Amino acid sequence: MKKEINVEATMENLDTVLGFIEENLELAKCPMKIAMKMTVCVEELFVNIVNYAYDGLVGPCSISFEVCDNTLDKAIITLSDQGKAFNPLEKEDPDTTLSADERKIGGLGIFMVKNIVDKIYYERKGENNTIIMEKTWKI
Repeated sequence: MKKEINVEATMENLDTVLGFIEENLELAKCPMKIAMKMTVCVEELFVNIVNYAYDGLVGPCSISFEVCDNTLDKAIITLSDQGKAFNPLEKEDPDTTLSADERKIGGLGIFMVKNIVDKIYYERKGENNTIIMEKTWKI
């Protein structure tokens, strides 16, 4: 089962995106604790697209949700935009042993996402940035 929505990358569409993810995680019988974490991951990535992909302009964003047919306990969530090329996975992880005052600003969000999901990939195909996240749970 694969579902997809297309929205403009604006903060006004954040609730639509999160509602789409929450609804599909619930239909997939994803445990609430994992669903909440995955919703936070999607929020982080979508807000990054809104803030950085289009240099202050508005552009499209596609979000898809897929449950693997052979195992109904694994979701694949994909976010795609047509903004400037940027692989957030190449950004160095923050040093979490430092205090908040000593740490460089930024990077905690993608670090958190990488630690929540089982797998995360980035692809640049043509004009599209694509982030693919996979998360498995036990029903």
